[in-house]
Amino acid sequence: MASISLSFSSSLLPSPISQDKFKIHHIPDSITYNPSLRVIRCATAPPSSKRTSSSSPSSSPSSSVAKKRHWKVGEFPGVSETSLPGSQRRVPIKNVKKKLDRKVKAKAWVNTVTECLADKIDKKQWLQALEVFEMLREQPFYQPKEGTYMKLIVLLGRCGQPQRAHQLFNTMVEEGCQPTSELYTALLAAYCRNNLIDEAFSTLNEMKHLPLCQPDVFTYSILIKACVDALKFDLVELLHEEMAERSITPNTVTQNIVLSGYGKAGNYDQMEKVLLNMLDSTTCKPDVWTMNTIISVFGNKGQVDMMERWYEKFRNFGIEPETRTFNILIGAYGKKRMYDKMSSVMEYMRKLQFPWTTSTYNNVIEAFAAVGDAKHMEYTFDQMRAEGMKADTKTFCCLINGYANAGLFHKVISSVNLAKRFEIPENVSFYNAIISACARAEDLIEMERVFNWMKDNLCQPDDTTYSVMIEAYRKEGMRDKIYYLEQEMQMISDDKVNKLMNEIHFVPT
Repeated sequence: MASISLSFSSSLLPSPISQDKFKIHHIPDSITYNPSLRVIRCATAPPSSKRTSSSSPSSSPSSSVAKKRHWKVGEFPGVSETSLPGSQRRVPIKNVKKKLDRKVKAKAWVNTVTECLADKIDKKQWLQALEVFEMLREQPFYQPKEGTYMKLIVLLGRCGQPQRAHQLFNTMVEEGCQPTSELYTALLAAYCRNNLIDEAFSTLNEMKHLPLCQPDVFTYSILIKACVDALKFDLVELLHEEMAERSITPNTVTQNIVLSGYGKAGNYDQMEKVLLNMLDSTTCKPDVWTMNTIISVFGNKGQVDMMERWYEKFRNFGIEPETRTFNILIGAYGKKRMYDKMSSVMEYMRKLQFPWTTSTYNNVIEAFAAVGDAKHMEYTFDQMRAEGMKADTKTFCCLINGYANAGLFHKVISSVNLAKRFEIPENVSFYNAIISACARAEDLIEMERVFNWMKDNLCQPDDTTYSVMIEAYRKEGMRDKIYYLEQEMQMISDDKVNKLMNEIHFVPT
């Protein structure tokens, strides 16, 4: 993967992110691993037969009785191999040790490469993961399993590569691995994550025609979420009707998704109606995720009073908060610059022994980044590192946005270099943050370089990418650049339509 290096033409020399301003003494719980003892049983040979006492040591060899020996597998008892005809002689195995060593090395090589594949998947490095997987598939002794395909399809969906997930799925089928409901659901989820709702419905129709791959409540829940995010509530109703026809009962997860959709659309009457139905239901009672969903809806809209009111209502229902609940509160208070309440929630978490997570720190960093408060943003990041908390892609997106808002563009470079050193996964949001920083710095040459790196790393630009770049070109009156970007967007849209038509053509009827 091509590495990113920035050099703003309008910036000073790159300077690293400031060192720890303060540290919190954090003593992690010690974990002692006591390996279990293994008892190795050795097979003992039976006692050898006693020697015949009729012969004496002084007797001649011809009169002595030969010893009986325990013959090994493959040997010829009582007969000398040299006395046998050539056709009956056993061909000696040559270089036995070398062959055994090769076998051991091959097994070790497989273990090493599969561990490397698992590591790339964990780090969300989808391109390297596919390269390692192709290397493994070329080996005659390696047979990919369903779980490996599942992990790769999920990874490609999360990394914005739904078409590659579809290609991998087809490769799996061609190689004789039977698809399952879970694998089809993973492919459908890859489409849904990337707002390809039509492709997701095509996958659902394909599942319904395969007896062993029938959709279940999880399949429908994922598709309902995609429709809810796209505010296509007419499709949500159709999916609910289809679930009823197939005797699939919505669970709490499904209802939480619908709650979130109505909340994002501002349809609070429908949201409250769904919630009341959940309270009366015996199969999908509200849970802490329901609580998180509703307070998140009001928190994201900046309606702090409603958020606090619903928080108290759920507490009265007997639902206890969790770490994610407090993180939602912290994020909402941070966006409204209510730093006192934000700090109070964090202290309350400490008091109740709820751990601060990466999301906790990200919410605080994002709050300071939004107002360009680089000083407090750095303090929070330093404290995060001091406590051994692992930063993720969102952490660095917030840092880059924060430095750009503060006009510290040379520290944007430091953040990108640090992300590279930490092997942070580079997704669309990461590149968009850098492109936006370049646009703020009015360094359009660097902006174009990052845009090209983004495409070289097979990361598909989204609407945000194009809108930021078009606005930057519009400020400079570069109409030719705007024209080319608009043409590129149109080509991408046409490609999606063509792929959709091809997939619909091959869906079994």
